[in-house]
Formats: sequence, C-alpha cells, structure tokens
Amino acid sequence: MQIPQRWLKVDGKGKIKWTTTIIISSSLKSYEVAAALENRSHKVQYSDSVENGSIIFSLSGVAFLLMDARECFMSAKETFLAKIEKFINIYQNSFLVLSAALHGPEEWKLMFRIQQRFLGSNLWILPVHNTVNTINLMCTIAKITSKSYIDSICYRMITTKAYIIEQSPVWKTLQKIKLSSDTFNPN
Repeated sequence: MQIPQRWLKVDGKGKIKWTTTIIISSSLKSYEVAAALENRSHKVQYSDSVENGSIIFSLSGVAFLLMDARECFMSAKETFLAKIEKFINIYQNSFLVLSAALHGPEEWKLMFRIQQRFLGSNLWILPVHNTVNTINLMCTIAKITSKSYIDSICYRMITTKAYIIEQSPVWKTLQKIKLSSDTFNPN
C-alpha cells in the first residue's frame, strides 16, 4: 500500500507532517484562524461561494462553521439556527465550532438548545476557547478522516501485525515442529 507523498511530508526532525487543501470563507480572510492555517503550510483557498464563517477540508470531507457565542446571543435565535441548518444541509460531515472565552451556564444552554434543535442530524458541536484550540481541533479531525492518514494507519497496522506474528513464540514453536503456513494460517 503506497501513501501519496503529496499529502505527507517529512520535516527536519524526521516526523511526518500532514498538509492538505483548505477552502475558507472569504469572510474569515482577516481572522487569526485563517492566518494560523496558512502558517501550518496548508494550501489555503478563499471562496465567496461557501457559507460565511465556514472552513472546509476538502480531502477529508469535513466542514466547520465558526460561530462566536456572543454573536449568537446578540442575533435573533432564528437567524443563527437558519445559518446552521443551511450549513448542515450542504455538508455531510459538519461541525459547529462555538467559540467563547469561558463556557459558562449561558453558553452551555445555547449549546443545549442547538443540540436539541439538530438532534439526529449530522452536526457535531465543538466548544472552543481560542484560536490555538480551534486550529488543533479542526486539524486533528480533518487529519484522522483524510484518506492519506487512514491509509498510513492501515499500513502501520498491517506491518505491526506481521511483525507480531513473526516474533510470536507460538509461531516460532509451530515452525520448529515443522508446521508450514499451508497447514496453519494465523489469519
């Protein structure tokens, strides 16, 4: 199984660095989140055709809608709920990233109301506190759902399984008593 090298790059320390294409709403162009994603060496494209406040990791098939809890409190309930509904109707794997410096009782009530309204839908709510928290959550979710990373994990699991079987005392004992792999298949 070969991992496409365009998605996985090795940094100076020998660690594999994951990069991907991200489509960001043009409304977020001046926000710290957009700059932080660009600084992580991802290929960032801005678009006016995606929902305001959204970030899409196209190769992973996940989309995030960034909303500030204070803005939700200030706007009419129907306004932000309609925006969320439109978002989840467009994107199959959708995440609402609800930002607040502190998630107190009011913020938890807001999340509960949103959760009740969209119960059974494909919406996941992620409470975040700052930009670093937001970027780390989005990148982690996008990374673990990307095909290249899944292929890498599968390859490592197959390699580990083969190593364990080769080093197994049971397997060595069976080989010693001359049982071939034709008569005993560990799979």
